[in-house]
Amino acid sequence: MSTPLRETPLHDRHEALGASFTDFGGWSMPVRYTSDLGEHRAVREAAGLFDISHMAEFWVHDGRAADFLDDVLAGRISAMAIGKAKYSLVLADDGGIIDDVIVYRTGEQYFLVVANAGNRGAVAAAFARGLEAWAHAFRDGAEPGDFAPVAGGDAPRIEDVTDELALIAVQGPAAERILRETAGVDIPDLDELGYYAWRQGEFDGAWMFVARTGYTGEDGFELLIGNAQAGALWDGLLSAGAPLGLIPAGLAARDTLRLEAGMPLYGHELGREIAPAQAGLGRVAVMAKHDFVGKAGLEARDLTDAPVLVGLVADGRRAGRAGYAVLGPDHAPIGEITSGALSPTLGHPIAMAFVPPAFAASGTDLFIDVRGTAVPATVTELPFYRRTK
Repeated sequence: MSTPLRETPLHDRHEALGASFTDFGGWSMPVRYTSDLGEHRAVREAAGLFDISHMAEFWVHDGRAADFLDDVLAGRISAMAIGKAKYSLVLADDGGIIDDVIVYRTGEQYFLVVANAGNRGAVAAAFARGLEAWAHAFRDGAEPGDFAPVAGGDAPRIEDVTDELALIAVQGPAAERILRETAGVDIPDLDELGYYAWRQGEFDGAWMFVARTGYTGEDGFELLIGNAQAGALWDGLLSAGAPLGLIPAGLAARDTLRLEAGMPLYGHELGREIAPAQAGLGRVAVMAKHDFVGKAGLEARDLTDAPVLVGLVADGRRAGRAGYAVLGPDHAPIGEITSGALSPTLGHPIAMAFVPPAFAASGTDLFIDVRGTAVPATVTELPFYRRTK
């Protein structure tokens, strides 16, 4: 018997708005409300409202939480300033990617880690393994008479709070104005909140975590709030935003928006067999750190001829899709598309693909096998779309 799909606290709102649903990471999520193209354009030109409550949230706090995250994540988390956010990776011992995450520092030893819905269990397991190794390190390094390791010592606490919180994204050039005009929303000094930073706010007197982050390539915010307040916040944002062009947007629009922005998606551009450098994320793994999970595996990998992620653009309207072959100049298969679509903003096909380094230079002419037809495509720098400020 299959496991029933999980529903977010906003599921009834989506049904009332006429959404179509899809299985995403074990959750029943709105894929669209009316039109993929209309929802995509609304985000580029005004704003879109997304329910991303399927994302997983972990609080990592107390003890030496910063040092622990330096151990279990690829980035140097201890160097983050309080109030900032950072993109990082959870790696396996061999350097493969378990998940990509956003880390928010909310205190000296207090962090919020947001992971992908489908990788919630894998990230929790990685943290548990790290915690066990951390405990061993303390026991092994304990001085005679030091009982801190026995009592738990400097080990952090890890809390999976995914089931307690809803996450709502407002994305687009009108996002800040919409937040200002939503009744009940109180965010101090919102205009001073920079990109990849967070601030505590309130909605109707309830705690609300406000982050200026997103997955669309536009300015925008992600709002973390208790499940009980999520419906009223969703309604308030829609009411305030509708006159400014805000509409609800589903996963289909979110996917084409992130593709235009050149943002990787786990299971497509990222995975257990892929090293960060292959996906253009070599800088995320701070090899200068003393040690971290996956460092030895990365050092042992020979990536000389390993496929690397590139952007491809083509003329016409026939877009390559995930799984389509990339062909070399002699039409022999050399790689595979990981994500592809007809770009709603640019009006021509775009794709991301893994190809050998010899074919990865910008301007290289290749082909995409679109249902038996070799469609000319050219390697280009990512992202395909960059917003103007």
